Amino acid sequence: MAVVIHESGVAAEPFGAGARRQHLLTGAQVRGTPVLLDRWTLEPGARAEFDVPAPGLAWFQVLEGEAVLAHAAGEERLTRAHIVFLPPRFRGALASRAGAVLLHAEVSDAGRFDPAFAKNPPRLRIVDWTREPVLASQHDARKRVYVVTPKLFGTRAIKGEMIIYPPGTEASNHHHEGAEHFMYVTAGCGTAWANEKPFPVKKGDLIYYGDRERHYLRSEGGEDMVFVEFFVPGEYQTIWAQGAPVCTWLPTGRDIQGRNPVREIAAHSSALVESPHDV
Repeated sequence: MAVVIHESGVAAEPFGAGARRQHLLTGAQVRGTPVLLDRWTLEPGARAEFDVPAPGLAWFQVLEGEAVLAHAAGEERLTRAHIVFLPPRFRGALASRAGAVLLHAEVSDAGRFDPAFAKNPPRLRIVDWTREPVLASQHDARKRVYVVTPKLFGTRAIKGEMIIYPPGTEASNHHHEGAEHFMYVTAGCGTAWANEKPFPVKKGDLIYYGDRERHYLRSEGGEDMVFVEFFVPGEYQTIWAQGAPVCTWLPTGRDIQGRNPVREIAAHSSALVESPHDV
């Protein structure tokens, strides 16, 4: 059965000066998982130092507020539009003048999921996801924005995307083979199913689906349900339930604010095992 953990039920521990972190996904919640997922809170004036162990990688997204990432090559000012990919052995510090909340993921042994990782390790990269192309579902009003892909970050060890469900929309029943799958709800609420058993989900929920566990979601209430989901490794197979339509994503030619995006992605099917080259 799916594991559901709400951030309000996870104790926060000190993490630097004026910073706290909550361990939402660990080996204690899901035995043997190579993925750690934290929620970091920076109070006004906070500063927290961190490093990425080798051969791991890390990723974080600013959920609220603004922060400054300081590292050996300089400083980066980050807002809610930014997603940051951290390579092995990266050392840095996060500070916030007015406060910030971040979602942080770490893959402890990324080399086992990407044969090219050791020879061609990825580097620090910062992406403004609001400038990335939006893809629209062929079947309904759902939208997708890729946030972690081989093209963006140079590794196939992890893949991530932001999915937007307008009220009343839902996906087809399906399962994945060959990857761990988890998601974090950043807005809205709805109902999720795991092996045809429903349960409610809402903002602040972490949902972890086991390998081959059938699942889908439906948005409910008066606002969009938004979540970010991740797969480790980033290449896997999606199997659709008998008679269920396969999700096909079509280019809109726009970013999330209706502007011309920084790049283009062609139409593709979620049934593909490998990420398309333009993703």
